[in-house]
Amino acid sequence: MKEKKRALSPAIQVILIFGIISMLGDVIYESARGVNSQYFNLIGVSATKVGIVFGIGELVGYFLRLFAGYWSDVSQKHWLFIFIGYGMLIVVPLMGMTLNWNLLVVFILLERLGKALRNPAKDTILSSVAEKEVNLGMAFGLQEALDQLGAFIGPLIFTGVFYFTGRNGLVQYQMGYKALIIPFILLMSFVYYAYRTVEKKQVIQEMKIRDFDNRSLKGIFWVYTAFIFATTLGFANFAIIGYHLKDTGLLGDGQITMVYSFAMVVDALAALAVGKAYDSLKEKTKLRTGGILILGLVPLFTMGLPFLTLSYSVPLIVLGMSLWGLVMGAHETVMKSAIGDLVPFSKRGRGYGVFNAAYGLALFFGASYMGFFYDQQKTWLIFLLCIVCEIFALFLYRKMQKMIHENK
Repeated sequence: MKEKKRALSPAIQVILIFGIISMLGDVIYESARGVNSQYFNLIGVSATKVGIVFGIGELVGYFLRLFAGYWSDVSQKHWLFIFIGYGMLIVVPLMGMTLNWNLLVVFILLERLGKALRNPAKDTILSSVAEKEVNLGMAFGLQEALDQLGAFIGPLIFTGVFYFTGRNGLVQYQMGYKALIIPFILLMSFVYYAYRTVEKKQVIQEMKIRDFDNRSLKGIFWVYTAFIFATTLGFANFAIIGYHLKDTGLLGDGQITMVYSFAMVVDALAALAVGKAYDSLKEKTKLRTGGILILGLVPLFTMGLPFLTLSYSVPLIVLGMSLWGLVMGAHETVMKSAIGDLVPFSKRGRGYGVFNAAYGLALFFGASYMGFFYDQQKTWLIFLLCIVCEIFALFLYRKMQKMIHENK
């Protein structure tokens, strides 16, 4: 038995255990994210309000990581941030207990706040352990694959409720939300298990003995951050896609959650492939930041998303959601792996914080303008702005590519 326990290295243990935790977290909040916009449509909320609220939620979830990352670096109390962050997912089951619009907004913001608190600490630990024994791309690819397994399973909870009850009214939506208390209990049990059993002392000790690094973040990091902002600003948020599908009646409620689950499967498979490609590019270019070059495909794929996902053709929408999952796989794998290669360890929590702040701002503005123009029946403006954002992102990519080859 002892030999079996020692078969997995501490690095692999950290990746797998955090992967299971992330998977259970995704079962909870991704299942809700797959139905929230339809739920709000049923209680009479406009697309503009949905876009703004979910945009603010993304802003809270990402922008506040700037501060959470800083304090996780300074305090080194990573587990405290992780426990509080995951514990705040309790608000998702509570969404099934009210139809009060104001209270639902608070729950959405609290769920995103919890993610803001936990993610920089989790990513810092994961990157610091993975870079010793496992390639960063593969580590975050595996993490994302497990994440998306949960994101696939989660929406099926609602699909099951709709199927077995034969209805898709408010009562059924509330039943689905309440059922998420079960994965929440499992999640917190695994967080406690991880805290007690993962061999984390070596990681924490290494962080404590490192000298405080006063170096500024490199210029390429800021160009990279601007690239992330531009490409994400034109990314079609599922809150708007889901609202479009519900509003037009192109798909039933259960079918919408099935399409979302399908996109999560694509996301998981893409994460593994993209993570491996990221590591291969690093080896091929012989540059620590060489893997970032794979991101040149992201603006090109993102540019076509609104044309497909906001169309009135079911086959095109399914194709669009496949592309959506592919882009998400790149977002969650390469974009996180790159921070580990661009930022020195002592500033990594802040690096993840800055990255996520830019990402959240882009999601906020993107969801807001898409929701507003959708309500105004001016989807052509959504298409136009998306094209402009992605062309600018390609310009930044070229600048970043030059800096990488100059090894700056």
